[in-house]
Amino acid sequence: MSDVIKLLPDSVANQIAAGEVIQRPASVIKELVENAVDAGATSIKIIIKDAGRTLIQVVDNGCGMTATDARLSFERHSTSKITQASDLFTLHTMGFRGEALASIAAIAQIDMRTMRHGDSLGTRIVISGSQVESQTPEACAPGTNMMVKNLFFNVPARRKFLKKDAVEFSNILHEFQRLALVNTNVEFSLIHNDIPQAQLLRGSLKQRISELFGKAVERRLIPVETDTSIVRLAGFVGLPEHARKRGALQYMFVNGRNMRHPYFHKAVMQCYDQLIPADEQPDYFLSFTVDPETIDVNIHPTKNEIKFENEQPIWQILSAAIKESLGRFNAVPAINFDVDDMPEIPAFQPDTDARHEIEIDRSYNPFRPSTANRDWEQLYNNFQRERNDALEMQSSLNTAPEDTDSGLDLLPSADMPEATLDLDTLQSSAATLQVKGRYIASPSKAGLLLVDQHRAHLKILYERYLDMYRQGTLTAQRVIFPEILRLSPAQHSIMESITGELSRVGFDLAYLGDTSWSINGVPSVIDSLNPTETIERMIDNVTETGADITAELHERLALSMARSAAVKSGQPLSPGEMDQILSDLTRLPDPTLTPDGLTVMKVIGLDEIGRMFG
Repeated sequence: MSDVIKLLPDSVANQIAAGEVIQRPASVIKELVENAVDAGATSIKIIIKDAGRTLIQVVDNGCGMTATDARLSFERHSTSKITQASDLFTLHTMGFRGEALASIAAIAQIDMRTMRHGDSLGTRIVISGSQVESQTPEACAPGTNMMVKNLFFNVPARRKFLKKDAVEFSNILHEFQRLALVNTNVEFSLIHNDIPQAQLLRGSLKQRISELFGKAVERRLIPVETDTSIVRLAGFVGLPEHARKRGALQYMFVNGRNMRHPYFHKAVMQCYDQLIPADEQPDYFLSFTVDPETIDVNIHPTKNEIKFENEQPIWQILSAAIKESLGRFNAVPAINFDVDDMPEIPAFQPDTDARHEIEIDRSYNPFRPSTANRDWEQLYNNFQRERNDALEMQSSLNTAPEDTDSGLDLLPSADMPEATLDLDTLQSSAATLQVKGRYIASPSKAGLLLVDQHRAHLKILYERYLDMYRQGTLTAQRVIFPEILRLSPAQHSIMESITGELSRVGFDLAYLGDTSWSINGVPSVIDSLNPTETIERMIDNVTETGADITAELHERLALSMARSAAVKSGQPLSPGEMDQILSDLTRLPDPTLTPDGLTVMKVIGLDEIGRMFG
């Protein structure tokens, strides 16, 4: 039997590694920008086209490379950051594995120009799918100019699973924010399809937050700072009154590196206990500085998961620092009486010349019976007439034929599809009854049919309203007081791509600038929902799934309208109303489940009924 174990070629090994390191265009930007920061760059320009599918270009003014280093940088496990295993615990650089450039070169076409400061000539390397096509001397600016073209060109399956441009660009913006926040001493610029998206100058963390998210976010933050022998903590947390259900800005950094740390996130959330609702999240921007020997960054290929040696003490320090800031800055501000420009407030001086005459009716007695004439006999006759009319209407409903309109708020069902259940299984309406104001019971050939009246009506209305959306018969209504929707830059990029569809279903939106939108009109069926939360949920769904919002938005709005209009549990129904619900329900393609998967009807078989009685 021949040997079956073989050594993989470097190109295949690099493609496998790329699957862990490079998930999307945003991953390429992260790796290239971190390399530029490690090279000492103070200015980084990012140019992308088609959300990174066609081109990702990162230009920096870092130290540059020699011709030999430029060629060697694309070999797997080649790095200038470490030389031995012990260096992993004294890291001061972003990268150290030597996998990023090799992984990128394996799934894209590379065109790199680089030159060291002081040299008169640089080098240019062209690589396609790990294969070096050329390396030539070339005059270029000091630093490195890296162009990554046609990402995943040789891995069609990976390229096919890239989401639409708006979603990928949103991910790029999110990664750009993370990189810009942690490197405030570096100038950044971002250009997408020849349109400048951001131009950030060097400054403090607070200035960078203001440039990225707007001055409105900056004004909602309070500083957090403490310095101990274990950790130095600095940053900002949001005031409790500005917490939000979705889209909270939450960033943590350690030693200049972005990180995700659920344990420390929980510590932050506990500080807001009893200050914000359980379903809301505060903003925070927190930077940890610790001894590199007390953390391990070599846990995940993306290097975003960090293991701390002193997690429990840092938890306590973090919690104490945030609670102190919340207590100090959330207090009622004191009035400063020492200001020089205090306006003059005239003292009150009564007008002694004014006389106010008050007229008093001394004959008024609130307990005296009214002398107004009342025709009590006429009032009684009117009451009797209205009572008799109501009884006659109830009697007509009880004896109405099956095709008579019962008065229940149901839409015409002429366009509904034919029933998928056998209508003959239902017996005559005379035997239909309501149980505890919640269920409709009707005999059938198979046994006893039980229907939840609220769920059944909800299912009927949901299908009707969804059909209205498809036919374009939806109406919109203006709001008296427009609501302001404030988004992050990443959310704003998604919002721009879906405004057309939102407008088509009834939203009237106006862009106010600074990634803020005014909601001037909403669909007429959205009365029971918060429009800002609805739109934010749509944006999150597009970001997470990359799916088109059209169908999902229609279904959500149809469901919200059906929930608000459906008959409630405990509401009495006439026999005609119960018959109409059963008739319309059985015309639906799938009447057994609600849109959210709850059971609408059940049949208790004759055999089961027989077993109940032994």
